[in-house]
Amino acid sequence: MAFSITLILVVITVLVSLGGLSNQKVMDDLIFYPPAVTHHNQFYRFFTCGLIHADFGHLLFNMLALYFFGRGVEDAFVALTGPAGRYIYLLMYVSALLISLLPTYFRNKENYQYRSLGASGAVSAVIFAGLMLAPETEVYIFFIPIPIPGFIFAPLYLLLSAMMDKRGGSNINHSAHIWGALYGLAFVIVMGILVDFNVVAIGLERIKAYLHTKGWIK
Repeated sequence: MAFSITLILVVITVLVSLGGLSNQKVMDDLIFYPPAVTHHNQFYRFFTCGLIHADFGHLLFNMLALYFFGRGVEDAFVALTGPAGRYIYLLMYVSALLISLLPTYFRNKENYQYRSLGASGAVSAVIFAGLMLAPETEVYIFFIPIPIPGFIFAPLYLLLSAMMDKRGGSNINHSAHIWGALYGLAFVIVMGILVDFNVVAIGLERIKAYLHTKGWIK
């Protein structure tokens, strides 16, 4: 089996998450708790919270999404930048944990009741990086048996997440999903510029080819 950063991330996250689900101290030590960052400089919590999950369903959903999208994104990064692409992919994932939580931190840095956990921000970055590279990718949503092309799924996902974030009242950190997704898009675009690969133009051509294949355009 070829060396895979994605598989390593999945294995580590699963092992730590399972440990956290059976040990409250692990949860407390790793969870994102903004006042601990503000008053005790525990910046590591931006990253360690991505290693724990609220329950088995939360863990399963994130790791399946990471595994199925991550492999393609990792391979694409290698194709674009050579062997270093695997580590650039890892950089995107780890930095997305931080970037996706910054708005949450500034909104809750003195909120002693607030806590957040899960890899959703980084996973969103991986998913949207994948959809930026291959916008024709068809996405299946649980309970909806109809495939949705990525170029339609992506804006709908961002719109619904923004609406739910504004409404509030849930235990889901929609803000992390949004900022993680946007960071994934931006990361791929910037990387493309650095390696002289016009991600946007090529993506538009792939969308056009998809629409033509489906008979939606002539």
